[in-house]
Amino acid sequence: MRERNELILTDLIAARAETRPDLDVLTFERWSSSDGTRPDEVRTYAALREHANRIAAALVRYGMAPGARFGLMMRNHPEFVETMIAASTTACVFVPIDPRTRGEKLAYMLRQSGCQGIVCADYCLEQVRDIRAKVPDLRWVSALETGEADAAVSLAGVDALGAVLAKPAATVDVRLEQADAPLQIIYTSGTTGDPKGVVFPNTRFGPFAMLGMMLGYQPDDRPYTGLSLTHGNAQAVTLGPSLHMGLRAVFSRKFTKSRLWDIARRYGCTTFSMLGGMGTAIYSELRRPNDGDNPVRMVIDAGMPAAIMEEFERRFRVQIFEWYGAVEGGLAFKPIGVGPLGSFGKPVPGLDMKIVDDSDNECPPGVVGEIVSRPATGESAQVEYFENEEASRAKTHKGWLRSGDMGHRDADGWFFFDYRKGGSIRHNGDFVNAGFVEKVIAEHPSVGDVFVYGVPAASGAPGEKDVVAAIVPAAGAAFDPAAVFAACRKGLEPNFVPSYLQVVDEIPKTASEKPQERFLLEQFAPASPGVYTEQRR
Repeated sequence: MRERNELILTDLIAARAETRPDLDVLTFERWSSSDGTRPDEVRTYAALREHANRIAAALVRYGMAPGARFGLMMRNHPEFVETMIAASTTACVFVPIDPRTRGEKLAYMLRQSGCQGIVCADYCLEQVRDIRAKVPDLRWVSALETGEADAAVSLAGVDALGAVLAKPAATVDVRLEQADAPLQIIYTSGTTGDPKGVVFPNTRFGPFAMLGMMLGYQPDDRPYTGLSLTHGNAQAVTLGPSLHMGLRAVFSRKFTKSRLWDIARRYGCTTFSMLGGMGTAIYSELRRPNDGDNPVRMVIDAGMPAAIMEEFERRFRVQIFEWYGAVEGGLAFKPIGVGPLGSFGKPVPGLDMKIVDDSDNECPPGVVGEIVSRPATGESAQVEYFENEEASRAKTHKGWLRSGDMGHRDADGWFFFDYRKGGSIRHNGDFVNAGFVEKVIAEHPSVGDVFVYGVPAASGAPGEKDVVAAIVPAAGAAFDPAAVFAACRKGLEPNFVPSYLQVVDEIPKTASEKPQERFLLEQFAPASPGVYTEQRR
């Protein structure tokens, strides 16, 4: 019989339920709900264990054998975490799916991973029903009734997860025999092709505790996130360390830039996690007298534009801990107050990282190339894409993990991210730093959010792009393109000034809040309504 191992999620929860059963380790805030009256959903270790056992019993009743896979599709609800624990208990494999996913992409993820069922929220049911005929192996659907505003969908023909959670169940024996057996398959965003499923073993959840120590979490910290639990960041930076260390984390259903600081004040949150585009969105909010009056001491960030970093810290009176990582691997960090501005740090102990050119030669300091990494022992990096050996081999070509990120290092070994491979903006011979452009535009009072990207240059010049600023107008503000262009002319060098302003209702983003450029490209046309040039305002 396998000994208990707290690197494994089900064992961790069992151990904490015995030693700290009544600690309110997870709070799912509903302060931002439409009616403002529903109480928060709080989970103690004991409650997590009890609810997870009931879901585990349901998985067994569905005939889910060890290794069998099922989808998990909902926003940040406590039932998401409880289903994760149930998967670990039953040795099943869950496939987290962004609840905004629909159509062929949703069908592909369920079909390619061989999901036999899906646990979803009621507001996802219509999307699931639309593609069910395309996923012949999908035998069962269990839906959480949320009562949320966009969930007016009948539960007819599906099992109610609430009924499962309402009834006690006999204790399910832990079926996991091998600690390195898969726990979940997290799909990449699929921005350049079909998504690829990264296989995570059960033991990979354990190092999240060590990540918490690396990030400098203190025993009295209260982490917060609105990032989706379907993404590795929310699991690694907030959920995992909190469950290991008892940090009383707070979750929102989804990221909310307008209520971020109010939530931190209400719950006493001392740290939160942020990814690239979020920093610009938060920074673009109208300044308020109490911006710096908050309990947050540290923001854990991956990819904030250097152009706004110092002002962000001053404005909100926080310190930024910068780090770098990907769902496939590769990890570096820059502790607070150490290293040069804009760097994401140096690789963690035990990991080699370098910058290489197209011929795999290491680039000298200051020269941009691809960021690659491998264990410091010299053994090959390992990535398993589910049932995709060719992609797995390509990702670890010659033993190095190929990040697809372009960056450089300085003479002291500090690493910097420059752009996603194939995603740089070269305009009139200059490489445009999108962060600088976004900072200037985000500071304009009529702008609520902004993302800068490139389109093929109207001049037809090879390798050249015109600069597009996709803009969400601030709520209640009259958008004046002429004023935004004027601000850009005043604050930017000429080649950085956008060729176009593209006004949109929202900037499409992944579950990790990364802007999805391809959807903006699909919407973009130079002469279409809502697209402005300095001549056409």
